[in-house]
Amino acid sequence: MRLIRGLTHLKPLLDGCVLTVGNFDGVHTGHKKVIEKLAAKGKSLGLPVVVMMFEPQPLEFFLADNAPSRLTRLREKVIQFKSLAVDKLVIIKFNQATANYNAENFITDYLVDKLNVKHLVIGDDFHFGKARRGNFAMLTEKGLEYGFNVESTDSFFVNQHRVSSTLIRDALGQGELVKAKMMLGRDYSVCGRVAHGNKRGRTIGFPTANILMFRRNTPITGVYAVTMTGIDDREIQGIANVGTRPTVDGGKRVILETHLFDFNQEIYGQYVEVFFKKKIRDEVRFKSLNELQVQIKKDIIVAKQILMH
Repeated sequence: MRLIRGLTHLKPLLDGCVLTVGNFDGVHTGHKKVIEKLAAKGKSLGLPVVVMMFEPQPLEFFLADNAPSRLTRLREKVIQFKSLAVDKLVIIKFNQATANYNAENFITDYLVDKLNVKHLVIGDDFHFGKARRGNFAMLTEKGLEYGFNVESTDSFFVNQHRVSSTLIRDALGQGELVKAKMMLGRDYSVCGRVAHGNKRGRTIGFPTANILMFRRNTPITGVYAVTMTGIDDREIQGIANVGTRPTVDGGKRVILETHLFDFNQEIYGQYVEVFFKKKIRDEVRFKSLNELQVQIKKDIIVAKQILMH
Protein backbone atom coordinates (compact mmCIF):
# COMPACT_ATOMS: atom_id res chain seq x y z
CA MET A 1 0.00 0.00 0.00
CA ARG A 2 1.30 3.45 -0.95
CA LEU A 3 0.62 6.38 1.39
CA ILE A 4 0.05 9.68 -0.44
CA ARG A 5 -0.14 12.96 1.48
CA GLY A 6 -2.08 15.34 -0.73
CA LEU A 7 -2.52 15.15 -4.48
CA THR A 8 -0.15 17.96 -5.52
CA HIS A 9 2.68 15.66 -6.55
CA LEU A 10 0.57 12.69 -7.65
CA LYS A 11 0.67 12.04 -11.35
CA PRO A 12 -2.86 11.62 -12.74
CA LEU A 13 -3.97 7.98 -12.77
CA LEU A 14 -4.31 7.56 -16.51
CA ASP A 15 -6.03 4.17 -16.28
CA GLY A 16 -8.27 5.28 -13.43
CA CYS A 17 -9.14 3.73 -10.08
CA VAL A 18 -11.96 2.60 -7.85
CA LEU A 19 -12.38 4.92 -4.89
CA THR A 20 -14.03 5.45 -1.52
CA VAL A 21 -13.91 8.58 0.65
CA GLY A 22 -14.52 8.95 4.38
CA ASN A 23 -13.16 9.39 7.91
CA PHE A 24 -12.79 5.64 8.56
CA ASP A 25 -12.42 6.31 12.27
CA GLY A 26 -11.75 2.95 13.91
CA VAL A 27 -11.49 1.12 10.56
CA HIS A 28 -14.31 -1.10 11.84
CA THR A 29 -16.13 -4.09 10.33
CA GLY A 30 -18.44 -1.83 8.32
CA HIS A 31 -15.45 -0.05 6.78
CA LYS A 32 -13.84 -3.38 5.98
CA LYS A 33 -16.98 -4.49 4.12
CA VAL A 34 -16.76 -1.32 2.02
CA ILE A 35 -13.12 -2.09 1.18
CA GLU A 36 -14.01 -5.70 0.29
CA LYS A 37 -16.74 -4.45 -2.05
CA LEU A 38 -14.38 -1.90 -3.58
CA ALA A 39 -11.59 -4.46 -3.99
CA ALA A 40 -13.94 -6.85 -5.80
CA LYS A 41 -14.90 -4.06 -8.19
CA GLY A 42 -11.28 -3.09 -8.67
CA LYS A 43 -10.37 -6.67 -9.51
CA SER A 44 -13.18 -6.97 -12.05
CA LEU A 45 -12.13 -3.70 -13.74
CA GLY A 46 -8.40 -4.26 -13.36
CA LEU A 47 -8.02 -0.99 -11.46
CA PRO A 48 -6.22 0.01 -8.23
CA VAL A 49 -8.17 0.46 -4.99
CA VAL A 50 -7.85 3.98 -3.58
CA VAL A 51 -9.06 5.28 -0.20
CA MET A 52 -9.23 9.03 0.45
CA MET A 53 -9.31 10.44 3.99
CA PHE A 54 -9.06 13.89 5.54
CA GLU A 55 -6.69 14.84 8.36
CA PRO A 56 -7.65 16.20 10.78
CA GLN A 57 -11.14 14.79 10.59
CA PRO A 58 -13.50 17.61 9.50
CA LEU A 59 -15.41 17.79 12.79
CA GLU A 60 -12.11 18.19 14.63
CA PHE A 61 -11.35 21.19 12.45
CA PHE A 62 -14.78 22.77 12.95
CA LEU A 63 -15.46 21.86 16.60
CA ALA A 64 -11.92 21.64 18.05
CA ASP A 65 -12.13 20.36 21.64
CA ASN A 66 -15.88 19.82 21.32
CA ALA A 67 -15.43 17.28 18.50
CA PRO A 68 -16.41 13.64 19.16
CA SER A 69 -13.64 11.57 20.71
CA ARG A 70 -11.43 9.89 18.18
CA LEU A 71 -11.11 6.11 17.99
CA THR A 72 -7.93 5.96 15.91
CA ARG A 73 -5.15 8.39 15.14
CA LEU A 74 -3.84 8.62 11.57
CA ARG A 75 -0.95 6.20 12.14
CA GLU A 76 -3.33 3.66 13.66
CA LYS A 77 -5.60 3.94 10.62
CA VAL A 78 -2.63 3.42 8.31
CA ILE A 79 -1.64 0.27 10.22
CA GLN A 80 -5.16 -1.12 9.85
CA PHE A 81 -5.39 -0.26 6.14
CA LYS A 82 -2.10 -2.03 5.44
CA SER A 83 -3.84 -5.31 6.25
CA LEU A 84 -6.64 -4.61 3.76
CA ALA A 85 -6.82 -4.73 -0.04
CA VAL A 86 -5.91 -1.07 -0.51
CA ASP A 87 -3.37 0.05 -3.12
CA LYS A 88 -3.23 3.78 -2.36
CA LEU A 89 -4.24 5.67 0.79
CA VAL A 90 -4.62 9.37 0.02
CA ILE A 91 -4.53 11.81 2.95
CA ILE A 92 -5.94 15.28 2.25
CA LYS A 93 -5.07 18.00 4.78
CA PHE A 94 -8.32 19.48 6.06
CA ASN A 95 -7.96 23.20 6.65
CA GLN A 96 -9.92 26.37 5.86
CA ALA A 97 -9.01 26.12 2.17
CA THR A 98 -10.34 22.56 2.06
CA ALA A 99 -13.51 23.57 3.91
CA ASN A 100 -14.09 26.40 1.39
CA TYR A 101 -13.42 24.24 -1.68
CA ASN A 102 -16.29 24.33 -4.14
CA ALA A 103 -18.03 20.94 -4.26
CA GLU A 104 -18.14 20.80 -8.07
CA ASN A 105 -14.46 21.73 -8.25
CA PHE A 106 -13.62 19.02 -5.74
CA ILE A 107 -15.20 16.48 -8.09
CA THR A 108 -13.43 17.75 -11.22
CA ASP A 109 -10.04 18.60 -9.65
CA TYR A 110 -9.67 15.63 -7.31
CA LEU A 111 -11.89 12.78 -8.45
CA VAL A 112 -11.75 13.31 -12.22
CA ASP A 113 -8.50 15.08 -13.15
CA LYS A 114 -6.18 13.53 -10.55
CA LEU A 115 -7.67 10.17 -9.61
CA ASN A 116 -9.63 9.52 -12.81
CA VAL A 117 -12.19 7.62 -10.76
CA LYS A 118 -14.19 4.96 -12.62
CA HIS A 119 -16.21 3.59 -9.71
CA LEU A 120 -16.98 5.39 -6.44
CA VAL A 121 -18.39 3.72 -3.33
CA ILE A 122 -19.71 6.30 -0.89
CA GLY A 123 -22.23 6.66 1.93
CA ASP A 124 -25.57 8.11 0.83
CA ASP A 125 -25.28 10.63 3.70
CA PHE A 126 -21.81 11.84 2.62
CA HIS A 127 -21.41 15.63 2.31
CA PHE A 128 -18.43 17.62 1.10
CA GLY A 129 -17.31 21.00 -0.21
CA LYS A 130 -18.17 24.53 0.88
CA ALA A 131 -21.33 24.67 3.01
CA ARG A 132 -21.50 20.88 2.59
CA ARG A 133 -23.23 21.35 -0.77
CA GLY A 134 -21.73 18.22 -2.25
CA ASN A 135 -23.75 15.07 -1.67
CA PHE A 136 -24.63 11.67 -3.08
CA ALA A 137 -27.07 13.14 -5.61
CA MET A 138 -24.44 15.55 -6.95
CA LEU A 139 -21.87 12.76 -7.26
CA THR A 140 -24.37 10.61 -9.14
CA GLU A 141 -25.18 13.46 -11.52
CA LYS A 142 -21.52 14.28 -12.13
CA GLY A 143 -20.76 10.60 -12.57
CA LEU A 144 -23.08 10.52 -15.56
CA GLU A 145 -21.33 13.61 -16.94
CA TYR A 146 -17.74 12.42 -16.41
CA GLY A 147 -18.17 8.69 -16.84
CA PHE A 148 -17.88 7.16 -13.38
CA ASN A 149 -20.34 4.99 -11.47
CA VAL A 150 -21.50 5.83 -7.95
CA GLU A 151 -22.52 3.08 -5.55
CA SER A 152 -23.92 3.50 -2.04
CA THR A 153 -22.31 1.68 0.88
CA ASP A 154 -24.59 -0.83 2.53
CA SER A 155 -25.07 -0.65 6.29
CA PHE A 156 -23.40 -3.49 8.14
CA PHE A 157 -25.18 -4.87 11.21
CA VAL A 158 -23.92 -6.75 14.27
CA ASN A 159 -26.61 -8.09 16.60
CA GLN A 160 -29.19 -5.87 14.89
CA HIS A 161 -27.07 -2.75 15.50
CA ARG A 162 -25.80 -0.76 12.53
CA VAL A 163 -22.04 -0.63 12.91
CA SER A 164 -20.74 2.92 13.15
CA SER A 165 -17.88 4.82 14.74
CA THR A 166 -20.45 6.60 16.93
CA LEU A 167 -21.83 3.34 18.33
CA ILE A 168 -18.32 2.06 19.00
CA ARG A 169 -17.45 5.33 20.73
CA ASP A 170 -20.56 5.04 22.89
CA ALA A 171 -19.79 1.41 23.78
CA LEU A 172 -16.23 2.29 24.82
CA GLY A 173 -17.47 5.23 26.88
CA GLN A 174 -19.84 2.89 28.74
CA GLY A 175 -17.12 0.30 29.33
CA GLU A 176 -18.76 -2.21 26.97
CA LEU A 177 -15.55 -3.50 25.43
CA VAL A 178 -17.09 -6.76 24.17
CA LYS A 179 -19.70 -4.83 22.20
CA ALA A 180 -17.02 -2.52 20.81
CA LYS A 181 -14.89 -5.53 19.87
CA MET A 182 -17.74 -7.11 17.88
CA MET A 183 -18.15 -3.95 15.83
CA LEU A 184 -14.42 -3.31 15.41
CA GLY A 185 -13.61 -6.92 14.61
CA ARG A 186 -10.75 -6.76 17.13
CA ASP A 187 -9.97 -5.56 20.63
CA TYR A 188 -9.89 -1.81 20.92
CA SER A 189 -6.28 -0.70 21.08
CA VAL A 190 -4.04 2.36 21.26
CA CYS A 191 -0.62 2.65 19.61
CA GLY A 192 2.22 4.96 20.49
CA ARG A 193 5.80 5.40 21.59
CA VAL A 194 6.69 4.85 25.21
CA ALA A 195 7.56 8.27 26.64
CA HIS A 196 9.43 9.38 29.72
CA GLY A 197 7.13 10.35 32.57
CA ASN A 198 7.78 11.69 36.06
CA LYS A 199 8.53 8.09 37.16
CA ARG A 200 6.12 8.49 40.07
CA GLY A 201 4.86 4.94 39.56
CA ARG A 202 8.27 3.56 40.49
CA THR A 203 8.18 5.27 43.86
CA ILE A 204 5.05 3.31 44.85
CA GLY A 205 6.23 0.03 43.34
CA PHE A 206 4.33 0.10 40.04
CA PRO A 207 6.48 1.41 37.17
CA THR A 208 4.50 2.25 34.05
CA ALA A 209 5.06 2.54 30.31
CA ASN A 210 3.51 5.87 29.37
CA ILE A 211 1.93 6.81 26.05
CA LEU A 212 0.71 10.34 25.41
CA MET A 213 -2.83 10.30 23.99
CA PHE A 214 -2.47 12.80 21.17
CA ARG A 215 -6.22 13.24 20.75
CA ARG A 216 -8.46 16.18 21.49
CA ASN A 217 -10.74 13.76 23.30
CA THR A 218 -10.34 10.11 24.21
CA PRO A 219 -13.19 7.56 23.97
CA ILE A 220 -11.98 5.68 27.06
CA THR A 221 -11.01 6.61 30.60
CA GLY A 222 -10.42 4.54 33.68
CA VAL A 223 -8.56 1.40 34.69
CA TYR A 224 -8.40 -1.66 32.41
CA ALA A 225 -6.99 -5.15 32.13
CA VAL A 226 -4.76 -5.00 29.04
CA THR A 227 -2.11 -6.70 26.98
CA MET A 228 0.77 -5.01 25.16
CA THR A 229 2.61 -6.00 21.98
CA GLY A 230 5.63 -4.50 20.24
CA ILE A 231 8.29 -5.83 22.60
CA ASP A 232 10.27 -8.92 21.52
CA ASP A 233 7.28 -10.41 19.65
CA ARG A 234 5.59 -10.98 22.99
CA GLU A 235 2.07 -10.30 24.27
CA ILE A 236 2.58 -9.00 27.80
CA GLN A 237 -0.25 -8.78 30.31
CA GLY A 238 -0.79 -5.73 32.45
CA ILE A 239 -3.08 -3.10 33.86
CA ALA A 240 -3.58 0.36 32.42
CA ASN A 241 -4.99 3.70 33.48
CA VAL A 242 -6.25 6.20 30.92
CA GLY A 243 -6.79 9.66 32.34
CA THR A 244 -5.29 12.76 33.87
CA ARG A 245 -3.86 11.13 37.04
CA PRO A 246 -5.86 13.22 39.54
CA THR A 247 -4.08 11.78 42.57
CA VAL A 248 -0.62 12.51 41.19
CA ASP A 249 -0.87 15.83 39.36
CA GLY A 250 -4.40 16.26 38.01
CA GLY A 251 -3.28 17.93 34.79
CA LYS A 252 -5.35 18.28 31.63
CA ARG A 253 -3.18 16.05 29.45
CA VAL A 254 -4.56 12.53 29.05
CA ILE A 255 -1.97 9.78 29.46
CA LEU A 256 -2.14 6.02 28.98
CA GLU A 257 -0.08 4.44 31.77
CA THR A 258 0.48 0.68 31.57
CA HIS A 259 1.99 -1.41 34.35
CA LEU A 260 3.23 -4.71 32.89
CA PHE A 261 3.23 -7.83 35.03
CA ASP A 262 6.55 -9.60 35.70
CA PHE A 263 8.39 -7.16 33.45
CA ASN A 264 11.54 -5.16 34.07
CA GLN A 265 12.96 -3.75 30.82
CA GLU A 266 13.73 -0.23 29.62
CA ILE A 267 11.41 0.32 26.64
CA TYR A 268 11.49 4.11 26.21
CA GLY A 269 11.01 5.09 22.59
CA GLN A 270 9.60 1.73 21.49
CA TYR A 271 6.41 1.74 19.43
CA VAL A 272 3.87 -0.46 21.21
CA GLU A 273 0.19 -1.33 21.03
CA VAL A 274 -2.03 -1.67 24.10
CA PHE A 275 -5.16 -3.85 23.78
CA PHE A 276 -8.02 -3.17 26.18
CA LYS A 277 -9.65 -6.36 27.44
CA LYS A 278 -12.03 -5.27 30.21
CA LYS A 279 -12.74 -2.17 32.27
CA ILE A 280 -12.09 -2.55 35.99
CA ARG A 281 -13.17 0.83 37.35
CA ASP A 282 -13.33 4.56 36.69
CA GLU A 283 -10.40 6.83 37.43
CA VAL A 284 -10.64 8.15 41.00
CA ARG A 285 -8.82 10.83 42.97
CA PHE A 286 -7.39 9.32 46.16
CA LYS A 287 -6.50 11.27 49.29
CA SER A 288 -2.93 10.00 49.30
CA LEU A 289 -0.41 7.97 47.31
CA ASN A 290 -0.73 5.25 49.97
CA GLU A 291 -4.45 4.89 49.22
CA LEU A 292 -3.65 4.76 45.50
CA GLN A 293 -1.02 2.08 46.12
CA VAL A 294 -3.51 -0.08 48.04
CA GLN A 295 -6.10 0.28 45.26
CA ILE A 296 -3.61 -0.59 42.52
CA LYS A 297 -2.77 -3.84 44.33
CA LYS A 298 -6.47 -4.71 44.36
CA ASP A 299 -6.83 -3.75 40.68
CA ILE A 300 -3.90 -5.98 39.72
CA ILE A 301 -5.53 -8.99 41.38
CA VAL A 302 -8.73 -8.32 39.42
CA ALA A 303 -6.83 -7.77 36.15
CA LYS A 304 -4.90 -11.02 36.51
CA GLN A 305 -8.14 -12.93 37.08
CA ILE A 306 -9.65 -11.36 33.98
CA LEU A 307 -6.63 -12.15 31.83
CA MET A 308 -6.54 -15.79 32.97
CA HIS A 309 -9.73 -16.47 30.98
